[in-house]
Amino acid sequence: MTILRVRGLTKRFGDNEVLHGIDLDVVAGERIAILGASGSGKSTLLRCLNFMELPTAGTVELDGKTVGSERGGGRIYRERDLTGVRQRVGMVFQQFNLFPHMTAAGNVMEGLRTVRRQPKAEARARAEKELARVGLAEKADTFPAHLSGGQKQRVAIARALAMDPEMLLFDEPTSALDPELVGEVLTVIRSLAEEGRTMLLVTHELGFAYHVATRVIFLAEGAIHEQGTPDEILKSPKKDKTRAFLAGHRQFSF
Repeated sequence: MTILRVRGLTKRFGDNEVLHGIDLDVVAGERIAILGASGSGKSTLLRCLNFMELPTAGTVELDGKTVGSERGGGRIYRERDLTGVRQRVGMVFQQFNLFPHMTAAGNVMEGLRTVRRQPKAEARARAEKELARVGLAEKADTFPAHLSGGQKQRVAIARALAMDPEMLLFDEPTSALDPELVGEVLTVIRSLAEEGRTMLLVTHELGFAYHVATRVIFLAEGAIHEQGTPDEILKSPKKDKTRAFLAGHRQFSF
């Protein structure tokens, strides 16, 4: 079942067109790794998919329903529409984006309390469940300042999971981590993959992408340059730009 359909997605910042007419279908249960050089539009694509950035042109459909309303040849997006999308499309950021004045549990509870209007006790119970799922049951009452980078990122993953999203977006979730902490975050993401969750993952961890993704997309200059299975893209790329990118990232194993 196609749960996300993107057609002609374009994003401009002033005169700079960062995304050029992206077409993308995502089927339930797919795990898509998005690769590309810095500045290729990877993060902007994810931010447009959960409407942290509003598309300049094009359409995004969730479960067959186009987000936003057509008006004057373009689309308008109401805040209630976007809030609904963000509940269904969870986002995990490179820099964690935790509230420093809230405990780990408080961060996970925040969306449940403010968006879902759940009672405090119910939200706390769900937060504890999700923190246990990512291996942080004992850190529920710890503030971010006293957590390692890997622990902060796992709290961020728990926060996304608490909203029961249909799809998870990961924007380079390990790039801000010290090397020794990368594995603990990738282990959690792999466990979510094994649950059959639908995920789009922007990453430079090519070995991880090879073993976990069901599809690999290579972005170049704001467009999908090449896509296919991990074997097709990471072992036998057809396009010169893909080959050149991979030639500079050979520190991974199949």
